[in-house]
Amino acid sequence: MDATHQQNLPKLRVRSIDIMRGLTLFLMLFVNDLYVDNAPVWLLHTEANVDGLGLSDWVFPGFLFIVGISIPYAFAGRIKKGDSRNSILSHILLRAFSLLVIGVLVVNASRINPELTGMTSYQWRFLLYICIFLIWNNYPAGKYNWIFKLLKGVGLLGLISLGYLFTAGSAADPQWLVRSWWGILGLIGGGYLICALAFFVIGNIWFGLIGIWCCFLILNCCSLLGYLDVLAPYTYYIDILIQGNVPLIVTTGLLVGVLVSSYASQPKKLLLYLVCFSLFSLLLGLMLRNWFIFSKILATPSWGLFCNGISIGLFALIYYLIDVLKISFFTSVFEKAGRNALTTYLAPDFIYFIVWGFGLPLFFYKQTDAMWLVLVGSFIWAYGMLWFSILLNKLYIQLKL
Repeated sequence: MDATHQQNLPKLRVRSIDIMRGLTLFLMLFVNDLYVDNAPVWLLHTEANVDGLGLSDWVFPGFLFIVGISIPYAFAGRIKKGDSRNSILSHILLRAFSLLVIGVLVVNASRINPELTGMTSYQWRFLLYICIFLIWNNYPAGKYNWIFKLLKGVGLLGLISLGYLFTAGSAADPQWLVRSWWGILGLIGGGYLICALAFFVIGNIWFGLIGIWCCFLILNCCSLLGYLDVLAPYTYYIDILIQGNVPLIVTTGLLVGVLVSSYASQPKKLLLYLVCFSLFSLLLGLMLRNWFIFSKILATPSWGLFCNGISIGLFALIYYLIDVLKISFFTSVFEKAGRNALTTYLAPDFIYFIVWGFGLPLFFYKQTDAMWLVLVGSFIWAYGMLWFSILLNKLYIQLKL
């Protein structure tokens, strides 16, 4: 990125970015906690070959969209701190690699054979999460740095030990860690890697960014049409790139992030561009629906584009309310949790593992036929987990990648 691009980077944080990230995390926690057998269909994931879109089908692309928006601001923050070009590149690669590793480990946890491994899946995952927090925690600077380095070392040693002990399959056919898919965090890491590298090279050049967006859309379509099947034997580790859908969504967020940074001082013009971009994505998604159904599981371009349209429109609304009208009633919890996204997403699993492992009756609202109780219970759980992450942050427990 040359000096011209650096001068065009955003100088101020836009509050609506953190608030929308926090809101998206809240919805992710809410739909992940829902008792599927007694929740409204429109809140749940749609089956792979069914043409439809529920709230659960939007939350993940909504988060990917925010990942993209944040990229120009992350670059600006590092440049402001005086990071060199090589330092920024190293950070991109390390962050993406960390998310990919964590994603694969979390996915493998469900495959564990307790007898061969010596611990249950809940126990293994609980220890895995402790190691993750020990290694990637954002420790405070000070005279206790040697203790924090020791904790990181303990976490790394623990992670290696858990990987060594992990055994799936059977005694006759023991199996180790595999990459069946990258997991949610892995997909986030892969999408971030591709788009952050693109921005690292191209910067704010609109022609280049739009060209990349078009390339990912074409890749997504060609992949689903089977035109890229000939490449299958060579794409095992770059399938996120070849399939095109995840980077398409993240690049949409990146384009919006560049729009916001370019026109932050002209909110009326920015809102006009955002509304037009939202309508364009919605209409293009509906048009492509003639050839590709709405399907999160199949990662169709129609689904991705329509979700992008929703995300852009929602962000425009939040931006108008928060950054233009300065309305911030009840937004503090979303903003604080949004700044601590990875902790907010992972920390609730500690409670799940403890409750499931010991059979505690905390989730009584899932054992009822009353739909209202199912919804209220998951709503309270998700909101409480936002506050849980805020509490952890005050205790200096905050994942930082």
